[in-house]
Amino acid sequence: MATNKFSGKDYDTVLKEALESLGLTESDVVISCEEKKMGLFKGTNVEVSITPLEDVLEYAKTYLQDILTTMGLEVTFESKIRDKQIQIKMYSDDNPILIGKEGRTLSSLQTVLRSVIKTKFGSTPYVSLDVENYKDRQIMYLEKTARRIAKEVRETKVEVELDDMNSYERMIVHNAASEIDGVYTESVGEEPNRHVVIKPKEE
Repeated sequence: MATNKFSGKDYDTVLKEALESLGLTESDVVISCEEKKMGLFKGTNVEVSITPLEDVLEYAKTYLQDILTTMGLEVTFESKIRDKQIQIKMYSDDNPILIGKEGRTLSSLQTVLRSVIKTKFGSTPYVSLDVENYKDRQIMYLEKTARRIAKEVRETKVEVELDDMNSYERMIVHNAASEIDGVYTESVGEEPNRHVVIKPKEE
């Protein structure tokens, strides 16, 4: 795994020279920085660690493979890096186990993976973990449901409280409902019981 370390007095200068020497750009790498005191009257040095995203991706897949093998699951991966995001899709004969009830196992795996990457590399890019097209289907379902309920609220003038959702799911609902005239949305409650309320606008 190619984590390269560079040091100097100024972060911007060190980073620029490091990227030039590696022939990479900031969008190609994960960067972490640490300041080190050089002693009395000597000031501080910055140490910049740079790891190509491709190497982080390979580490992530190896880590996942080890966990899932321990669980007795055979999984294949489809992965890519896009807009500085690591995207990994898993395929298995045991997809329901990987997804878990309401996607909780998948969500937990993603949270653990992000934490491990941050610990290993000092920083973490955005990591998206999916099982086949589960998340895409969930997004479509949430959008369809939000639009349907928003139209009902517009017609009945009665607000509707939706089920508890995480922040990402609430964002999807807010965006989808905003497409319907005559209603607006609010997030209410405290985590993990925070949810969206779709309300009619006053005329």
